[in-house]
Amino acid sequence: MTAPRFDVLGIGNAIVDVLARVEDDFLVAEGLHKGSMNLIDTERAEYLYGKMGPGIESSGGSAGNTIFGIASLGGKAAYFGKVANDQLGEIFAHDMRSLGAHFDTKPLVGGDPTARCMVLISPDGERTMNTYLGACSELTELDIDESVVSDSGILYMEGYLWDKENAKNAFRKAAKVAHAAGRKVSITLSDSFCVDRFRDEFLELIQTKQVDIVFANESEAKALYQTADRATALNALRQDTALSAVTLGNEGSVAIAGNQTHHVPACSIRELVDTTGAGDLYASGFLYGLSQDMSLEKCAMLGNFCASEVIQHVGPRPEHDLRQAADQARLL
Repeated sequence: MTAPRFDVLGIGNAIVDVLARVEDDFLVAEGLHKGSMNLIDTERAEYLYGKMGPGIESSGGSAGNTIFGIASLGGKAAYFGKVANDQLGEIFAHDMRSLGAHFDTKPLVGGDPTARCMVLISPDGERTMNTYLGACSELTELDIDESVVSDSGILYMEGYLWDKENAKNAFRKAAKVAHAAGRKVSITLSDSFCVDRFRDEFLELIQTKQVDIVFANESEAKALYQTADRATALNALRQDTALSAVTLGNEGSVAIAGNQTHHVPACSIRELVDTTGAGDLYASGFLYGLSQDMSLEKCAMLGNFCASEVIQHVGPRPEHDLRQAADQARLL
């Protein structure tokens, strides 16, 4: 098997985030479940945008954030995601390419505008997301460049994609191409509410070995196996996957592979500002480490480190050079 041109290829919803701080009372008044991700239509998007007050625009999308983080670490990264031929689409493409990530998905012309997500940040740093999918839901099998898939060491997909049938088919195609080329396929479960909607399909992907590596937080892992017990969920992942990485909030994370279990404590931080992108950047560190043949423990340590960086400021992407910071922390 030839060495890959790209360390990691991400497939996800290409979204521009609009982030704003709100009080918990705002969430209650709008009937929003704190910490959840809600799909909304154009009318609801316009309503929330008008109610939420001043916001900060930042290119986002779960897998997009992960790929951005991998590139910041010095990894060779690529991304498939659909934007429209509009201003926000141009912003997203510019941001993705600014660190050298390969992004060449053809923009949608004459359809819905580029996706955006209203991210409501509570005083405790928790984020509640309201996503208008727009153009990103138009990702299809035609957007899967097989040569890029075959030339990527690890394929990484976000669970949020599972809301659209075309996107499901695109991922299944990419997974087949990746495995045919001897590459690894990974998925992040994305959100416990997403797991509730697509539990059976996610389990099928995992148990039929269409996916090799699973990323989840504790609530997502529990939701997948319908248990309130952490140990039960982790043992089920051990049985079903070749490798799983589960984040545990302020307890750090755990990497599981066969009879190996590596529980790595969280990194200390100055202040928790905004949890947006924490899981995405954890995956950045872990996947980059995996692509560089680091031990699972070191992968989890680097994942924790990247997550700790992003939660200390507003926005889902690192503000600092992750490679330089990781070097200073002696993780690279």
